[in-house]
Amino acid sequence: MANPIIYVLAFVAVVVLVQLIARLVFASGDRTRRVNRRLTMLDSGMSREDIFSALVRRPPGGGRGRFYSIYDQGEMYMRQAGLLMSPARLAAMTAGVAGALWLAGLSVATSGAGPGVLASGMMSLIGASVLAVVGVGLWVRHLRNRRIKKIEEQLPLALDVVNRAVRAGHPVISAVQLAADEMGDPVGSEFGLIVDETTYGVEFKEALANFARRTGSADGHFFAVAVSIQSETGGNLAEILEGLASVMRGRQSLGKRVKSLASEGRASAVLLSVLPVLLICGQMVFRPTVYSEKFSDPIFWPVVMATAVVYFGGWLMVHRIINFKY
Repeated sequence: MANPIIYVLAFVAVVVLVQLIARLVFASGDRTRRVNRRLTMLDSGMSREDIFSALVRRPPGGGRGRFYSIYDQGEMYMRQAGLLMSPARLAAMTAGVAGALWLAGLSVATSGAGPGVLASGMMSLIGASVLAVVGVGLWVRHLRNRRIKKIEEQLPLALDVVNRAVRAGHPVISAVQLAADEMGDPVGSEFGLIVDETTYGVEFKEALANFARRTGSADGHFFAVAVSIQSETGGNLAEILEGLASVMRGRQSLGKRVKSLASEGRASAVLLSVLPVLLICGQMVFRPTVYSEKFSDPIFWPVVMATAVVYFGGWLMVHRIINFKY
């Protein structure tokens, strides 16, 4: 009776997983059709308060205790990736993917009852959990890196718009509002949130600091610090913005050159880092007896510990080699 139940659960898990992937694909396509998410929400009739609450949510540091601090950091990381779901929902999605992989692995790995069925099931569960966590983590990291890259590409253009508006006599807030209306996502929505925060009574330099924290971009921090210093010490804001845009374009050009020269090393590092984890966890999911039958061998666990130490040591060295500060 165990095998038919496993097959039914595996079928249900696969159906749920396909629906989840379809929803993510359609949501991504809908997101690309929206030029500016904030303006789209305004056109739909939402108030500024609702838009601000949906795009920003709870400010960081609002919780109490270490758990709330970790939760806020995870929420900010997802915000920088452009995901509007909560960390709890992402954790539930990861658990669903792990459960689907586990049931699929059980349907393939279990061929009958025996004393090692429980150990094999636990090994399969551990492998499925690691695969799900690594896969979802890499997906969120990819979205965050892509969004930060797009912000840094759009930010010089946005500063040019603000610079021209300031030279034409507009106030700074009005110039930022003009850039928010003219630019697409993600800079257009982020500049619009700066204007919304100042409308609600937040100081302009604090709104810029929140902008830099929300985006996670180094260029965003440069922009916030430069304008904050100018607001305290004075100076020609137009010239500061012009020089800042020039510096950002120079950094982008240098970054692309560095990445092109290190592309072969980065590809090798990704392959050497991810492939062992995928192979080991995949074998744990679909062929757990390969490991569970070796538990009684006295040399098994020392070899596992030595392999883990060597792997993480090599990963740290490769990570230091391919990451450059510029």
